[in-house]
Amino acid sequence: MKTDAQLQQDVIEELKWEQSVDASHIGVEVNGGVVTLAGHVDSFAEKWNAEQAAQRVTGVKALAVEISVTLPGSSKRNDADIARSIENVIEWSAYLPKDHVKVMVEGGWVTLTGEVDWAYQKQAVAAGIRGLMGVTGVSNEIGIRPTVSSIAVKADIEAALKRRAGISAGNVSVAVDGADVTLSGTVDNWFERESATHAAWGTPGVHRVVDNISIAY
Repeated sequence: MKTDAQLQQDVIEELKWEQSVDASHIGVEVNGGVVTLAGHVDSFAEKWNAEQAAQRVTGVKALAVEISVTLPGSSKRNDADIARSIENVIEWSAYLPKDHVKVMVEGGWVTLTGEVDWAYQKQAVAAGIRGLMGVTGVSNEIGIRPTVSSIAVKADIEAALKRRAGISAGNVSVAVDGADVTLSGTVDNWFERESATHAAWGTPGVHRVVDNISIAY
C-alpha cells in the first residue's frame, strides 16, 4: 500500500507525463489516499485530462478537483458563438438522433439536456464539445430512455463483466431498479472499478449508475 507521499509523487509524475497538461500550474495534495488537484488551466479540456491522469494512478481512492479554468484572451468567446459551435458538432454527429439534445451556455459553462437511447451517445456529445474554444465546463444532464426490462439489464451487465478477464466479476454485484443500476462489491484497482461502471453504462436502457464499488489496497 502506498503512503500519501508516494501517491502524491506518482500523481505529480503522471501529470508531467500527460502532454496535454501543464503540470506546473497544478498542485497535488493527498490525505488518506484522497487526492486533491488545485490550480488553474487554460481550457476545460486540460482540466479534464488532468482529472483522467490522476485517476490512472494506482492507489487513488477518491479525487477532489479544485482546478479553475482561466481562458487566455485569444480563447474567449461569447456564449452565442459557443452555442452555435456546439449545435454544429451535434448536427454533424452521426451517432446522435437529431433534435434530442438541448444546449444552454452561460459564462462559457455548457449544460446539456434532453434524452437519447444509449449511454455512449450521452458520453460522446460531451466528449465532442469538451475541447471547443471558450468552453469552461460541461454539465451533462442528458437522460437515457429505458428500453428493456430490469432482468435483461442485469443479465447484460453481468455478461459484460464476465467477458472482461481483468475484472474480479465475482466480487461485483449488480442491482437493478427500473432503469437505475447500483454496483457494489470490491475490486483490485481504479481501472477495474471504471471498467465495471463502463459496462453498466454500455447496457441499453440504463438511465443512472450508482457506483458503490470499493477498491481493495
